[in-house]
Amino acid sequence: MKVLIVGEFTKQTKEIILSLFPKKWAVVILPPGEEMMKHLEDCEVLIPEHIQVDEELLATAKELKFIQTGAGFDNVDVDACTKFGVRVANAAGVNAQAVAEHVMALMLAYFKNIPQLDGFMKNREDENRLSYAGSELEGKTIGIIGMGAVGKKVAAFCQAFGMKVFAYARNTAGTAPGSVKMCSFDTLIREADIISVHVSLNQQTKKLIDAATFKKMKKNAVVINTARGGILAEQDLIEALKTSEIAGACLDVFEEEPLAKDSVLRDMQNVILTPHTAGMPDGYKIHQKRYAFFVANIERIVKGEQPQNNLNAF
Repeated sequence: MKVLIVGEFTKQTKEIILSLFPKKWAVVILPPGEEMMKHLEDCEVLIPEHIQVDEELLATAKELKFIQTGAGFDNVDVDACTKFGVRVANAAGVNAQAVAEHVMALMLAYFKNIPQLDGFMKNREDENRLSYAGSELEGKTIGIIGMGAVGKKVAAFCQAFGMKVFAYARNTAGTAPGSVKMCSFDTLIREADIISVHVSLNQQTKKLIDAATFKKMKKNAVVINTARGGILAEQDLIEALKTSEIAGACLDVFEEEPLAKDSVLRDMQNVILTPHTAGMPDGYKIHQKRYAFFVANIERIVKGEQPQNNLNAF
């Protein structure tokens, strides 16, 4: 079994990843490039961390049987994989706890003014405590878009804080734990004080939240995105923030990553930014957790079984 992992990792991370695979498997870790393309020709399993998988790439991978992705799979053309007879599975839920905790951290940081207060203290401006404008989460309404593994955890955390939880999901069967109120997308957008995005990026969700959507939100609304940058129309978000159509945003993902050094978002005081780290619980551990799942799924393929979280069963 030859496994090709396409991504850029530190030496320590590579060692951790390789230690999780059976010794009898040939496992190659390479960044995108010419050498990677050579190994692509005879690999049976592909883990595309930092590469797009399209028809052109699949045509080169003559021996490819299975593609394993992380929770997100917007970099893989699943229909093309089906056409080429290649199974695809993702790792939905593996890092759900980490992402949900990150959402709560962003929420608390925003409403408790943590970045500003920390700046005051570091700059010896203690007297600025008089301008503190923090508020409690209790009693606020959060609208959760998407009730998968992450959405459900966020809902549970928010309920523990005494918040009202609204949720929207395309498939509502069995998706409303506790006192979560399932509602339409439009109702959620209009009623929520905080809107947190937890859906995959696809043709249906690309720029799901755009200028028209921001106009429907409350003036005090705060948008949190830890899913995929393309779900929010970024320029529309910037305009909504500039014109005070909404109050603020907390972003871990962006339309283009890494976020441009000259992005206006970096200068906005009503925005909290993190560099796509929501799914990393404590540095290298995420790779252990993710890759243990990856290996178990590949072993299912070896045994002739269906992989967990199969995206194109055939």
